[in-house]
Amino acid sequence: MAVFDLSTWTRLPWEFWAVLFFIFGTMVGSFLNVCIYRLPRDLSVVSPPSHCPKCQYRIPFYLNMPIITWTVLRGKCANCGARISPQYIIVELLTGLIFLGTWQYFGDLDQLGQSLLATLVFCLILSGFLVATWVDFEHYIIPDSITLGGIVVGFFLSFGVPQTHFVEDRLEGLVDSGMGIVLGWGLLYTVLRLGKLAFGQKRIRLPKGSRLKFSETGISQMGTDQPETPYHDLFFRNSDRLRMRARTVELPDRCYFETDVVLQPTRLTIGQEEMDPATISSMEVETEEIIQPQEAMGFGDVKFMGAIGAFLGWKAVLFSITVSSVLGSIVGLGLIAIRRREWSSRIPFGPYIAAAAAIYIFGGRIWAENWFRTGQLLP
Repeated sequence: MAVFDLSTWTRLPWEFWAVLFFIFGTMVGSFLNVCIYRLPRDLSVVSPPSHCPKCQYRIPFYLNMPIITWTVLRGKCANCGARISPQYIIVELLTGLIFLGTWQYFGDLDQLGQSLLATLVFCLILSGFLVATWVDFEHYIIPDSITLGGIVVGFFLSFGVPQTHFVEDRLEGLVDSGMGIVLGWGLLYTVLRLGKLAFGQKRIRLPKGSRLKFSETGISQMGTDQPETPYHDLFFRNSDRLRMRARTVELPDRCYFETDVVLQPTRLTIGQEEMDPATISSMEVETEEIIQPQEAMGFGDVKFMGAIGAFLGWKAVLFSITVSSVLGSIVGLGLIAIRRREWSSRIPFGPYIAAAAAIYIFGGRIWAENWFRTGQLLP
């Protein structure tokens, strides 16, 4: 049948494929919204089907049309009228534009079979970047399904579609993927460990007799006019911890003396006792020193770089590490210039890595290859 003949599809105009990729991208973006919401909460992305989080109304297919539904309903649930976050239409539109731009860059009607498959894989990679970036900004984590799953999928796709490594030989693509995983994971893990040794904690000395009050929202030093420090300024990951040696610890129903205190977002340890901090309405601690978490990146970034190496190879790893550091520096200097330096500590490193890898895909590889060949960035 003519419909299965590739030559039939190559005769279709470029605009047809552009519109097709945009529409398909918005549909994928609808699914990415599900991933962004559910993955960090350890929920299934398959079940239950899409529903209103307030009234649990199951959204029928005719009310689940990307971009159109949100616009027609003006960002409200059709059943209860609850507001729906603009995130949904933003992600759908952004994914559509990503798919369109990827087809514009990699599409080739003269070699439709190869270019179509390679374009779809690049769209898959960039979709993963979008989910990882959004979740990292909101929760300061990158889900294992994106990182570890990406390593596995990227390794096997490198054999099936070596064009993602900009080569034609399947074995060469597979080898490049393996080297990318080892280099991406190993290099960033080394940076992480060295960073922990050098900057992993910050000691804050306090005057003798200082008393700290831990409320439900943050920490304040009693007897001073200093404002309360919100917990979200101290804890970016569940593994972050605040440690201190306390002379006294006062809870609403009991006291402790000369003991160690370790506070994490989901756990409070006083001496040998562990408890849920959400059940403690307030706590007062007398101490002279606080050891505060201070990290440039988390282990999720290490796994994320491994996934980038799996999909794009070892050159992409070196490029992404270098360019992400430059991007981080530029953003940091920009925030200092506008007197918003504290914002830089709230921006995780994952988005910089994703942006750098995206630059590599869209032309940055040419700089990288010229750099490795001649030692110069420009041809």
